[in-house]
Amino acid sequence: MTFPGDADPVARSSGGPTGEALAGLLDFAVGIAEEAGQVTLPHFGGVVDAADKSDGTPVTEVDRLAESILRTRIRDRFPGDRILGEEEGEETGHPTPTRRRWIVDPIDGTRAFMRGVPLYAVLVALEVEGDPVLGVAHFPALSETVAAARGQGCYRDGVRATVSRQATLGRALALTSDPGFTLMSPVGPGWSRLTSAVAYTRSWGDAYGHCMVATGRAEIMLDPAELAPWDAAPLLPIVTEAGGRFTDLRGQPTVHGGSGLSSNGLLHQEALALLNEEAGAPY
Repeated sequence: MTFPGDADPVARSSGGPTGEALAGLLDFAVGIAEEAGQVTLPHFGGVVDAADKSDGTPVTEVDRLAESILRTRIRDRFPGDRILGEEEGEETGHPTPTRRRWIVDPIDGTRAFMRGVPLYAVLVALEVEGDPVLGVAHFPALSETVAAARGQGCYRDGVRATVSRQATLGRALALTSDPGFTLMSPVGPGWSRLTSAVAYTRSWGDAYGHCMVATGRAEIMLDPAELAPWDAAPLLPIVTEAGGRFTDLRGQPTVHGGSGLSSNGLLHQEALALLNEEAGAPY
């Protein structure tokens, strides 16, 4: 997949990429996400065995294999860049690392993958001094890729993507990954209020829900807690470049806040107010 403004070769500077260099980095990120996604497909479609990690979340051998591919491709191309991944943690990769850090999640939605649900994703993002400047969400079983870079726009399979223009909460679609978990979270009462205010809700969750917002197919997506940087890093550039907003539940545009709310922008403050009404202020 090629994006407007692609440059070849990809910039290798230690500073923050801009313009054509950033578009080239995005094309590289899409390529490695799609390559890693290909190795997941032979194992997809039935029930997959998994082990429990220390935090209780599942991990499969396919997670580790896909992350290994992502790390290898990044190290080979950009040996000075740091890498943070869900399965193997962080590595600097160089005695004098650059200001850039790649953040990868080899299978976002491992539980979906394990059960043959096609909404799992390979996620790749690039931070420059802690600021996410590009993000890729590749859905191997759907043959769908949503990608964005700062100033380059958001694209779904190479076609420009934008959020919906729905400005009435009562006509909106709201999503969350796990309704039961959301209801038991600190923002549970707020989620109940929000579900009563919108047209309807669905649990098309994980990165897929946020990409539904970015591509105009939903208006709100909530991850109330336990959202790690590798879950969130691609989402901020994707949703923002599509014309929407991505924040934590305090309203801050960060991927390190532990929670995530994507919206079309028009409904963001209204959704935040309902979600946080219980305590009178964001928790």
